[in-house]
Amino acid sequence: MMTLILYTIFMIPICLMNLPMIFQYSNLLILIWLIFSGCWGFFNKISYFMAVDNISFNLILLVLLISSLMVISMMNYNWMPSFLFINLSLNMCLLIIFMSMNFMYMYISFEFVLIPLVILILGWGYQPERLLSGLYLLFYTMLVSLPLLILLVYMYMNLGSLFFDMMKFHSEFFLIHFTLMIVFMVKMPMYFVHFWLPKAHVQAPVSGSMILAGLMLKIGGYGLIRSSFLYEYMFMKYSYIWFSISLLGSIYISIICLMQSDMKCLIAYSSVSHMGLVIMGLITMSNLGLMGSYYLMLAHGFCSSGMFYMANIFYSRTNSRSFYINKGFLTYLPSSCMFWFMFCCFNMSCPPSLNFISELMILTSMVSFWYSSMYFFIFISFFCACFSYYLFSFSQHGIYSSLYSFSNVTCYEYLCMFIHLVPLIFSPMMISSFV
Repeated sequence: MMTLILYTIFMIPICLMNLPMIFQYSNLLILIWLIFSGCWGFFNKISYFMAVDNISFNLILLVLLISSLMVISMMNYNWMPSFLFINLSLNMCLLIIFMSMNFMYMYISFEFVLIPLVILILGWGYQPERLLSGLYLLFYTMLVSLPLLILLVYMYMNLGSLFFDMMKFHSEFFLIHFTLMIVFMVKMPMYFVHFWLPKAHVQAPVSGSMILAGLMLKIGGYGLIRSSFLYEYMFMKYSYIWFSISLLGSIYISIICLMQSDMKCLIAYSSVSHMGLVIMGLITMSNLGLMGSYYLMLAHGFCSSGMFYMANIFYSRTNSRSFYINKGFLTYLPSSCMFWFMFCCFNMSCPPSLNFISELMILTSMVSFWYSSMYFFIFISFFCACFSYYLFSFSQHGIYSSLYSFSNVTCYEYLCMFIHLVPLIFSPMMISSFV
């Protein structure tokens, strides 16, 4: 896997020479190479501290595909060489996170990814409030990261190694469990520690929203999966705490979505609700829960990223994200209505999407963990359908405030929307190859 890291490093001249199409083709080339390299087994393509297994393989493909779509979304923006370099830096950090076999290497990349992300928000954001959103993101991460560094030093002193396949932790001390869990819960984010996400999403450019929704939230889920293999007993002993918070938090956040007047705010809060389902699936420590959470992370990466891109299409034409201005697009932007309808349907987990299969697996694992959680899941699913319908109906129906027709959608925009949709539709057909 050092091949992939070196390939990414040697893409730096492409960024500096301002060649966005070559950058995009290089990402897609390495993606195709990975698909046909056969590295989705138990630890394949092993180098000194990197490897790929069936957990990280699809997430690496997601990184390469979303970063290519980010280039499409920022074609008309200024400072393109700087953006390509920031994109490449994010790529490098995320690839090291998903390929690292050592907890310390993963932790360093986990924290370093914050720097290019804050630069992206501050440099290409929209309003002056982006300074405050970058501050929220910085302090939420710093607050939970330092205790984890101290814990890693403590674990190395006791275990003698920080390689995932050689670590086995047997402590029952709740503070250790809390320190190891909360750092990933903030990244997902879990209810109670989610306030940075709507701030960052609203102030970020479209590419920042795409990488936040498509990739940054998946780091938390990936970290939970890796850490759950280190100390299963403590993970199961205190699981009811995180399960309860996520169960109630998903319902509360779904209701909050119905109160939003900002399109990006609603999509950002819906991400918190879906990540609550991911946490509940992982906490059950069952095979169906793990598979369902993993598939929901992949499905959410494409669906939420696509919805943010669609919201930006409206924003670029009306200079507003408000529902009170962005309405009536069924008449004035009819060519995008079908894509918007499919994204909203998949966001509420309608078949035959990958979201539907993953939520079905999570529901089964939740019922096996606590039977009465089925009733809470009904409310979560109902409110999720409500805010998805609310998002579609308010944006597509009604009387538009202007008399100008925006019926032209560029080929780039069609391409980006289509690539977001294809994996959601065809992944259930190939789901057996993921297992």
